[in-house]
Amino acid sequence: MLWLIIKVAVFIALVGAATFGAAYLMDLEGGVRIVMAGVEINLTPIKAMIALLVLVLAIWLLLKLAGFLVAVLRFLNGDETAISRHFERNRLDKGYRALGEGVLALASGEGARAMAEAARAEKYLRKPALTDLITAQAAEMAGNKAKAEAAFKRLLTNQKTRFVGVRGLLRQKLEAGDTDTALKLAKTAFALKPRHEEVQDTLLQLQADKGDWKGARATLGAKLKYGALPRDVHRRRDAVLALSEARDVLDEGKSIEAREAAIEANRLSPDLIPAAVLAARGYMEAGKPAKAARVITKAWLMRPHPDLAAAFAAIEPDETPHARLKRFGKLLKVHPDNRETRLLEAELNLAAEDFPAARRALGDLAEVEPDARALAIMAAIERGEGAPDAVVKGWLARALGAPRGPQWCCDNCQHVHAEWRPVCEKCHSFDTLSWRAPADGAVSTPTGLEMLPLLVGPVDAPEPEIDPLEDKDDIPEAEVVETEDMAEPDPERTDAPR
Repeated sequence: MLWLIIKVAVFIALVGAATFGAAYLMDLEGGVRIVMAGVEINLTPIKAMIALLVLVLAIWLLLKLAGFLVAVLRFLNGDETAISRHFERNRLDKGYRALGEGVLALASGEGARAMAEAARAEKYLRKPALTDLITAQAAEMAGNKAKAEAAFKRLLTNQKTRFVGVRGLLRQKLEAGDTDTALKLAKTAFALKPRHEEVQDTLLQLQADKGDWKGARATLGAKLKYGALPRDVHRRRDAVLALSEARDVLDEGKSIEAREAAIEANRLSPDLIPAAVLAARGYMEAGKPAKAARVITKAWLMRPHPDLAAAFAAIEPDETPHARLKRFGKLLKVHPDNRETRLLEAELNLAAEDFPAARRALGDLAEVEPDARALAIMAAIERGEGAPDAVVKGWLARALGAPRGPQWCCDNCQHVHAEWRPVCEKCHSFDTLSWRAPADGAVSTPTGLEMLPLLVGPVDAPEPEIDPLEDKDDIPEAEVVETEDMAEPDPERTDAPR
């Protein structure tokens, strides 16, 4: 509507300007005098302007006629397509002009105009490979999904534009959430152009989402083959896919295949913690505890992790706490200052009821890096050393409101997972989970956890002192406490800091 108003206004302005110019010319004195071959012609200014316009039009018609006469002469000389080429040239000029206008409109974000120009270009050019592409993209820009889909389907009929049509339909199905159809289209697009990186990534993502680990490994191999992926990244992601394949086989009950796949995943990437744990389980099922211990030790050397400690403990499930502490000595010597190593040593000493050693192993983690695990261990140490209930409850109250510590977090969307997964369950990104503290590590709840220390007492609350010489007559009978029954405090214990 606005464009129509602008065109009408421009037309009225041009008519007004022409009228004003004609009136001005008519009011001018003098004119144009033409003398030729004894003939004299006098023209007023307005007549001279009209004659000039007629002359320009005559020259244009003369050039067009000359071009047509040349085409006729060529036809008479045996060129049977001369006349058709003459008119074809004019038609092509109009078509390519419309096509250029359509491309400019598409780049300018004018979807409706681009579709109109594409239709006009198709009328003159009859080349759907070009015009359908502009029509599809313009329809998408204008929000006309049905027309865009129809244009992409027309592109499928031409072998040269088949990939463009498949890719366009693939993008539409992904936006609509139809992943089943999108997976089929991605496979077709990959077969047409296996070097296309976007198609490779899309196919790999869809195969991982659907649990097609074998197909995903093949696609990953193609990315390596065509230079779209560094070798070290390929090795890591191939290990992730092999581990995922092993877990699926394990769910199906094929223990031998799962064991082999887990060992293969661990071989490809020894630092992949879930692969090391699954490989250790495979060796245990095969009756090879020494190899299981070697796998865990190698992974622990790269990075300590509680899952590795649990798998190492499962190698000898019936050993005593002291024997377990001794066997874990080889792990505790690796990265002794690592947080996970210190927490593990404290837990092992707690199990062996060596509370001073557990306190030494824990050190200042409960204050410097407090999380639920460290604070719970501190509460257990206090309980083991005979601290008052108020002290133990104070540590437990802090543990309830403390961060949970390192977890499996997605590096893309920051979503926290209860266990490792090859694909993020929220954003569906592949191989983005890492063991770290969440970005919003503190627990935020509306239950008033921050009030718990005030309700149960501070962590270093002393026992109430009762003077044995105080007159007990002023104390109700139900509240009389015999001092000889009170436990003697441990002089070696030091209360935990706040």
